[in-house]
Amino acid sequence: MFKSIEAKFKEDILKKRKDLFGVSNILSCPKIEKVVINVRVKQGGNIEEEAILNMISKISGQKAIATKARLSISNFKIREGQIVGAKATLRNRMMIDFLDKLVNVTLPRVRDFSGLDKKAFDGKGNYTIGFSEYNSFPEVAGDDVSRLHGIEITIVTTADNNEQGFTLLKELGFPFKKK
Repeated sequence: MFKSIEAKFKEDILKKRKDLFGVSNILSCPKIEKVVINVRVKQGGNIEEEAILNMISKISGQKAIATKARLSISNFKIREGQIVGAKATLRNRMMIDFLDKLVNVTLPRVRDFSGLDKKAFDGKGNYTIGFSEYNSFPEVAGDDVSRLHGIEITIVTTADNNEQGFTLLKELGFPFKKK
């Protein structure tokens, strides 16, 4: 039977918290804090910026914001204040729905998917997944994308280290590669 990520966390992880994380208090158990969906564009006009914002809004289910360059970098032909990407930050119910969709629908649709890499943790228990194209997301699968851009999904946890973050995501059903 299909169990949502929220149900797995409440029913399975919190009950096994001593064995999994070595904590006795429920509140000290690591949990997912937020999910950040991020896209960077190389160069483009207003048409491309609008397309990227619409794409991220469709994927996340909420309005995306444009990210602007803080500094001018002449080597990259970027000027201060120029739009260089888009992002959406998901919390609470939207985050849980997105993670359910990511694990159960999107990741199985990725071409040649063999599992997530355990090395993508940042040292503090946060995990970043990178996609080179949008086609695996069901919301945008049929849309015409003139130029494909990579998309990053960062899962921010309250874990103290990579091992706790890995254990949390593994117990929630994320498909990691076997050694």
